[in-house]
Order: sequence, then structure tokens, then C-alpha cells
Amino acid sequence: MAKAVKKKKPVITDRSFQFFKTYINNASPVGFETWGQKLWIEYLKPFVDNTYVDPYGTAVGVVNPDHKFKVVIEAHADEISWFVNYITPEGLMYLKRNGGVDYQTAPSSRVIIHGKKGPVKAVFGWPAIHTRMADKEQPAKTENLWLDCGARNKKEVEALGVHIGAVVTYQDGFDELANGNYIGRAFDNRVGGFMIAEVARLLKENKKKLPFGLYVVNAVQEEIGLRGAEMISRRIKPNIAIVTDVTHDTTTPMINKNIEGDISTGKGPSLAYAPAVHNKLLGLVEKIATVKKIPVQWRALSRSTGTDTDSFAYSNDGCPSVLISIPLRYMHTTVEMLHRDDIENTIRLMYETLLTLTPKTNLSYL
Repeated sequence: MAKAVKKKKPVITDRSFQFFKTYINNASPVGFETWGQKLWIEYLKPFVDNTYVDPYGTAVGVVNPDHKFKVVIEAHADEISWFVNYITPEGLMYLKRNGGVDYQTAPSSRVIIHGKKGPVKAVFGWPAIHTRMADKEQPAKTENLWLDCGARNKKEVEALGVHIGAVVTYQDGFDELANGNYIGRAFDNRVGGFMIAEVARLLKENKKKLPFGLYVVNAVQEEIGLRGAEMISRRIKPNIAIVTDVTHDTTTPMINKNIEGDISTGKGPSLAYAPAVHNKLLGLVEKIATVKKIPVQWRALSRSTGTDTDSFAYSNDGCPSVLISIPLRYMHTTVEMLHRDDIENTIRLMYETLLTLTPKTNLSYL
């Protein structure tokens, strides 16, 4: 009789999966991350010794706060969004981008305007195809996109609590597709916030004692230049940083693998070579992945990783940093797609890395 293959116990519990869905469906736009950070901190609190929030909203959970040696696991909390910039006499609203929002995907999308009196539903209007056929097609771009909330003049818009500077997020939320694939907006990088919280949960539930202080960091304002990570790295002054973010699945049409490399959802987290990525720390993570049979994929990045890794690596006197990315399809759209197996394996890789590190881990190049 063939020996039964023992299945791995799932990392993600029913309770944590419910938090994940709630967290994804909640708005957390650049500069207004507080709405999402409240949910995240409440979920994290049972797994850490204390929490705090810095002046701009980066949230931190700390395990072993009295240890001098400090290790960070980090993600960013913010999502791309829009600002109301101009309200026309007819009650339509023109916008400015808040982060790298993709204006080409906006026409006919449903949104929420976060006004002073609460959320206001609206849509990105777009002329019917019948009315555009006589003219040369105009591509969607920021300056010709507008919102329609059902008001028929500026006074009616303002009566709803909408104002110049009101932030706008897409309405689309979490959903499940076939074969373990999930879709939603802002997986970039709320999936990272979920994963680092799950690492803290596993450490607590498995009663692991770390020989260092662990700082679980959900940073703000990554989408406009890694600003939250820049601030919090100076405050914590970590000895080691493990950053997680999303990376491009390059197997869909219109992506050049010669430039973007060969990465696919469902095949494990992605490790990257880059100047900001510390080679010895990267080698350690690679070894752990091999020993623990965690599948990984590889990318080469250039001058910058484009993630908070850069801010941690070059902060203070320099901080050995590594980037563990999760493959994502359709980044910066409302239907970002990732795979459950990659979430589980990224969590496992961070968790096992933390169990291997000590203050005596030799990361010296010479």
C-alpha cells in the first residue's frame, strides 16, 4: 500500500481569512491610511507586546521591546486614489491623482468620495460609444475624466459634504476566482500588511521566543515615494529589515519578459537581486527556502527596488535589508490578482527567517 502523503497544515485560519477580506474591502488611501490602520492594529494587538503609531500614521507592533537588537518586518498600508480638484457649475468633479493610479482603467468605474458628511457614491462618467464615433477616439487621461455623483449643480455636490481635496477610492472589493486565485483592489500592498500580521500571529500561537526585538511595521505613503518607511526607519533604527511588497506577474499579455523577468502567480514568493538588497541576508533567506522546501522565484532589479526596502537599506548607518515579494497580476487596477499559495508561502518564508536570525548572525561582507 502506498504511503499517504501528509498535507501541510494551512497557515491562514478562517478567522485570519475573514480579517483579510475585511481589510481589503476597507479604504486606506495615501495620506488617509488611518481607516485601515485601525483595523490592522486591532487584529495585531493580541500577538505583540505593545503598539504605537507615528505622527503620520505608520503603525507598529513590538515584540520584546527591551531588546537592543531590532529586526523589522514591513509592508505598506496605503492604496492609490484620487483627489477632488474642481467642481463644475453642473455638479461634475475633475480630479488629481493621489499616487500612481491608472487613469486608463477609470472610465465607468464606481467610486466612493470620502466627504465631510461621510461616503458619497459616484461613478467615472464616459461618453457613450455612439457619441464618439464621429470623432477621433480620445484616450482616457486625468484631465478628461470626471466624477458624477447624481448632483446637477455645484451646490448639490457641496450639500453632500464633498469638497476640494476630498479623497476618492474605488468601490470594488475582494472576491474569489477559480483555483485559489483572489481579486481585489489594493492588494498592493495590503496583502503585505496581512502577511506580516500573520507572521506575528504564528510566533505567538507557536510560543516562539525571539532573541531580539521584533517590529511589525505597516508604513504609510509608500505610493508617493516611500515616505512612511523613511520616517519610521529613522525612529526604530533597526539592525535588520525584511520588507514584503508585490511584484509583477509577467505571464500575461503585453508584458516584456526581457525587461520584467519571468514571474508567475502560484509559484512562490519572489526574491530579488538589487543594490539595496543585502547579499548575505538574501543568501540566508534563499537557504531557508531551500531547507524548508518553500518555492521561490527570482528577479533582478536595477538602481532601485521601488519598494520600502530602499528606505530601510539606506537609513541611519545602513540596515541590511531583504525584499520578499508576492507575485501580482494587474497591479494598480481594481482587479489585482494573486494566489493563496503565494500568500501562505510568503508568510512561511518570513516566519522561518525570523526563527533563524539572531544578534550574532554574521552579515558582514568582509
